[in-house]
Amino acid sequence: MKSIILNRLRGLSEEEDGAVTVDWVVLTAAIVSLGMLVGGVIWTQTGGVSKKVADYIGSQTVTTGFGSGSSD
Repeated sequence: MKSIILNRLRGLSEEEDGAVTVDWVVLTAAIVSLGMLVGGVIWTQTGGVSKKVADYIGSQTVTTGFGSGSSD
C-alpha cells in the first residue's frame, strides 16, 4: 500500500503539464505589473506638463474684431 502511494506521488511530481500554465501565469502577471508601473510613472509625470499647457492656453487672448476699425 505504501509503495502504491509513493509511486503515485512520484508520478505526479514528474508531470509537467501544470508547470507550463504556472509559467504563463507568472509571466503574464509580471507583464501586467510592469505595464501598471510604467503607466503610473507616465501618469504622474504628465500632470505637471498638462498644468503648464493649461496655464499657457489660459493666458492667451483672442481678438474678435478685424483691424482697427478705420475704413481705408
